[in-house]
Amino acid sequence: MAPTRLAQRPQLSEEVADHVRTRIMSGEVRPGDFIRLDETAAALGVSVTPVREALLTLRGEGLVDLVPRRGYLVSPMSRQDVEDIFWLQAELSKRIVDRAITLFDADALDNHARLVGEFESAAAMGDADGVVSAQYAIHRSINRASRSDKLSRFLANAARYMPCRLYAEDHDWRSAALQDNRRMLDALRTGDVETAHAVIDAEFSNGARLLVEHLERAGVWDESRGPEDPAGD
Repeated sequence: MAPTRLAQRPQLSEEVADHVRTRIMSGEVRPGDFIRLDETAAALGVSVTPVREALLTLRGEGLVDLVPRRGYLVSPMSRQDVEDIFWLQAELSKRIVDRAITLFDADALDNHARLVGEFESAAAMGDADGVVSAQYAIHRSINRASRSDKLSRFLANAARYMPCRLYAEDHDWRSAALQDNRRMLDALRTGDVETAHAVIDAEFSNGARLLVEHLERAGVWDESRGPEDPAGD
């Protein structure tokens, strides 16, 4: 694991959880692999306490299991699990855009257009961090316009499973996302719910496909590779 230093902050366990969650969802660690507390803490430059708290959070999300006297190992994950995560995000997003599309005023549309421009600029420069930030802001713009706080929170929880930087570093994904963002902006301007739904379906079906393909290449579903023996040393 490449060292990643995290400063001591009140939300530190959440940041550790994000880090480990991304490693799992990107296939860097695979089902059956143990997540070692000491090793993870040393790699992130933190104490064991926030790592333990983070793993408790991930256990609640079904990403890791606790093996008595051994620690935490990555839970099984199927292709269907990945597809279900993206299906849920798509359905929540369509419900949210149904409400948002009638509530965008001129100022909100101008701001949304500015965010799409920021995404385009970051994508053109290959700035993965900028792409992640801009895409988050674009989705947040729609969520806020919908005035659907609970649905937006559910969507945010589901979106945690997405390894955003993995997508942001993919040139083809950035190109597709830019087209989707432009189409969504046009749909918001014209009140075209059908096109908005089509954009959402395309975005999340493409995201699921790319992640499944990536995890296949990473050997997550390599049946010839057995998990670590929980009973062994």
